[in-house]
Amino acid sequence: MKKTRTMEISDTVFANTYARQPLCLVKGKGATVWDDKGNAYTDFLAGIAVVSLGHSHEGVAKAICEQARTLVHVSNLYYTEPQTLLARWLVEKSFAEQVFLCNSGAEANEAAIKLARIYAKKQGHPERFRVICATGSFHGRTLATLSATGQEKVQKGFEPLVDGFDFVPYNNAKAAADTISPHTAAILVEPLQGEGGIVVPDADYLKKLRALCDEAGILLMLDEVQTGMGRTGKLFCHEHFGITPDVMTLAKALGNGLPIGAMLTTQKAGDALAPGTHATTFGGTPLICAGALAVAKAFDEEGVLENCVSVGSHFKKQLAGLASRHACVEEVKGLGLLLGLKMKKDASSLVDACREKGFLINCVQGHTLRFAPPLNIGIGQVDELIKVLDEVLKEF
Repeated sequence: MKKTRTMEISDTVFANTYARQPLCLVKGKGATVWDDKGNAYTDFLAGIAVVSLGHSHEGVAKAICEQARTLVHVSNLYYTEPQTLLARWLVEKSFAEQVFLCNSGAEANEAAIKLARIYAKKQGHPERFRVICATGSFHGRTLATLSATGQEKVQKGFEPLVDGFDFVPYNNAKAAADTISPHTAAILVEPLQGEGGIVVPDADYLKKLRALCDEAGILLMLDEVQTGMGRTGKLFCHEHFGITPDVMTLAKALGNGLPIGAMLTTQKAGDALAPGTHATTFGGTPLICAGALAVAKAFDEEGVLENCVSVGSHFKKQLAGLASRHACVEEVKGLGLLLGLKMKKDASSLVDACREKGFLINCVQGHTLRFAPPLNIGIGQVDELIKVLDEVLKEF
């Protein structure tokens, strides 16, 4: 596909950090986006599990506009109502008693890692600073969160990495138990690995990790940046597994496209932080929190979770049907509307094939097609994608 003028300019002025698809998107509504040539695409990626209410959600747009006319930013040296109401909603809906608001998932994970270290010191264990993480994990692109990520391909070239992280196989509680040492401060894992290939752990995995952390007196920290805010059919993915963490990180869908992250924690852990120990200039501004409050309202009033469960169940069954008809499919994976179709060979070409037929998806780990559409997507749109996948898989 020939590049447009915008694409050509973009390639000259931006750092070469993205392998962009040949689309310049200019408008979106619901689960549909349009490019600068007027072509429509059904978005089954939703900004990588971000716009869970769809593009240009009326409630979010209205909240942003009204707040922009009132108060955009004053810094965290002062109290503001939008961030207070958002933090209260998060506390009411979760295990947490305290919230730290920031700008992204990486920043939320940075805050969690810092909390683990200072909590250990406040508990009288200055020797505890190491965090156990899982292979296949993804926790961010800052130097610390990159060092906590269990994928060498994203670490390559940035060595030496930050010290303090030990890696064990995902979904292997015994390996975690064997790795806990007198220097361990916390375990940090995703309750479902998204970037790692849509990997759902065994039903008792998180319970075993919870027990390990309780026994060792260390923190269990869950990265729910991708799985949180309803993506798996529960407001938070760990609810599927019957446990609560000490710390949880959120971002992505919390703002439906606005830059926001959050670290949620128990009071016992959170009290280790004090004024001056951690901060952010832009985290939790009135503008961003007003938008996130509109997201919260939609979850409370618009049946978002119920739709995720029902449509997600239908979607997964249809993907299973594809697997039964096409020998190139190895496995169907996922929960709710975070689903994956694992192929037996490199599947990146299928992303292009689907885009050419009007559907946006992506591929993780080279072999797994990832589907993370808006949580209010309709069954009809799912069925249209299934038809296209049926077609392209015959050629694949």
